[in-house]
Amino acid sequence: MPNETDRTERQQKIFQALKHSFLRAFRGMDRELRMHTNIDCLCSGTTAVTLVKQGEFLVIGNVGDSRAILGRRDKDNSLTAVQLTVDLKPDNPGEADRIMKCKGRVFALQDEPGIARLWLPNSDSPGLAMARAFGDFCLKDFGLISVPEISCQYLTESDEFIVLATDGIWDVLSNEEVVDIVASSPARSSAARTLVESAVHAWKCKYPTAKVDDCIVLCLFLDSGVACADSTVESRECSAAADQVNAGYGEDHYLPIDHLDISKHEETHLGSEEDQYAVEEVSYIGTLVNHPGLSHRRATRMHPRKHDEADSYH
Repeated sequence: MPNETDRTERQQKIFQALKHSFLRAFRGMDRELRMHTNIDCLCSGTTAVTLVKQGEFLVIGNVGDSRAILGRRDKDNSLTAVQLTVDLKPDNPGEADRIMKCKGRVFALQDEPGIARLWLPNSDSPGLAMARAFGDFCLKDFGLISVPEISCQYLTESDEFIVLATDGIWDVLSNEEVVDIVASSPARSSAARTLVESAVHAWKCKYPTAKVDDCIVLCLFLDSGVACADSTVESRECSAAADQVNAGYGEDHYLPIDHLDISKHEETHLGSEEDQYAVEEVSYIGTLVNHPGLSHRRATRMHPRKHDEADSYH
């Protein structure tokens, strides 16, 4: 039987190997986006949260403000939420320091006082609400990076499931609410869809005049013995506004859940409708470049400064 020291050394080797793989994969993804002539990523991009499960050992890589949480039973057998990632927002101290050193600016708009955004040094654009992302190359010289924050987590018998989701979920639902919704879903195969529907409902109740943000969910149930997620779903606002958002991105695409292959497909049916289904992919828009009326909106910076210092942080 290996002792605790041997086990720790083995896990450290696994972590270092996977960390290297994460860094190389994320760097390669951003490089490919830059070289891809058919994808305009100058002022658009995406976040990413990824994980690898090796036995009871999890390694998580995160870029941006998508989030991973763990549903865990406490000593009273109540489900609790354990957040596995940090939302990498522009006003996080470490992120803001890097951005300012690169002459980028961080401030919130007057009508969005709680949402810090990343801006170019001499222009009130694009206003990105995260500090790390793939793409958005107009900001890569001014503090935006695609290097993932990498962490590890040891799983126990008390851990039941993991949820990965975009900020459209977390903007309207707490970690605890997400855990409760997934746990109370009538079937594992419908857990992600149930969560998306709950988030869309919350958006419409809390922000009735706003467009529903993108809601992408992946659920992994830890005792299922399945290497891939039990359910994956992505939603859009089913309205003319959603059609308008998609108008510039070609025909709708569909994503089969068994191998998460983001390729162009017609709708695909995969076995039982209860266990598997195809979902619609919509384009993610993460910037507000040249937002109509943006130059006429007053802005509130994260740190008060004199008027003549408004160009950039130093």
